[in-house]
Amino acid sequence: MSYADKLFIDMCQDIIENGTSTEGEKVRPKWEDGTSAYTVKQFGVVNRYDLRKEFPALTLRKTALKSAFDEILWIWQHKSNNIHDLHSHIWDSWADETGSIGKAYGYQMQVKHQYKEGMMDQVDRVLYDLKNNPYSRRIMTNLYVHQDLHEMNLYPCAYSMTFNVTKEKDSDRLVLNAVLNQRSNDVLAANNWNVCQYSLLLMMMAQSCDMAAGRLLHVIADAHIYDRHIPLVKELIARTPLTAPKVWLNPEVKDFYAFTTEDLHVENYEAGPQIRNIPIAI
Repeated sequence: MSYADKLFIDMCQDIIENGTSTEGEKVRPKWEDGTSAYTVKQFGVVNRYDLRKEFPALTLRKTALKSAFDEILWIWQHKSNNIHDLHSHIWDSWADETGSIGKAYGYQMQVKHQYKEGMMDQVDRVLYDLKNNPYSRRIMTNLYVHQDLHEMNLYPCAYSMTFNVTKEKDSDRLVLNAVLNQRSNDVLAANNWNVCQYSLLLMMMAQSCDMAAGRLLHVIADAHIYDRHIPLVKELIARTPLTAPKVWLNPEVKDFYAFTTEDLHVENYEAGPQIRNIPIAI
C-alpha cells in the first residue's frame, strides 16, 4: 500500500477515537446554512514522508496533483494573491470583488526584505541560501505576518517552511529536506492536498539547486475532522489502499521560475472513487 495511505488511516482513526470535540463551544467556521461547524480535533500531529522512497499521494481517493501543483506555483512562483491567476476555484470564497485574498500567501512571498547581500523576497532568499550556504540552519519562510493579519481574507493555514540540507551516506549528493508547519488542517478536504503540493515544492527547490528531494516533516497544531465529514472519512479509510503512483518533474528544468504544470508527470496513479461535493466550512 501507499505509505501515505497508512499514515492517513492511522491519523484519522486516532482523531475520531481519541480526539477532542468542539461541539457546543464557540467556533468561528460556519456551514453554508449558517450553523456552526464543529470538529473532532487532535493536537500536535506529526507525519513524516520520504520522497526518495515514494511520492505521498493517497490512493484511497485520488488527489488532483495538477491542481495542487498549480496552487503552489501560484503562491511560491507567481507570488500572487489574486484568484484570477489561479486555474481552480478553491479560493473563490475568500476573494473580494477584484479577486484578491488580501495580504495573504503569495502577497507575503513577493515582499522584499533587506539582507546584507541586498534586497530579496522570501523565495529568492531560500534559493540563494541553498545555493550559497546550504548547511545554514536559517533557511525558512514565514507567511504569518502579524502586522498584516487584519488585511488577510484568511489567515494562512500552512504558514512556514524550514529547509535543511543533509548528505547521503557514501555520496557527495546533497539532500534537501523540509518541515511544513500548519496551524490548522481540515483533514478530509486538505490534508493530502497540502502534503502533495509541498512535496512538489520540495522537489522543485531540490532540482533547482542540484540536490535530491529527501524528507518532508508535516507538523499540524490542530488536525481536525468536521462533524459533517466524519461519515465520509469513515467510509474513505475503510477502503483498500493501492500502490503509490510514480511522480516526477521534468528533469530538464533547472530554474525554479521555469516550472509549469506541464512539467509534472504522474504514472500509474490508481485510486478509489472520488468523494463528491464535500461540504466546506467558511
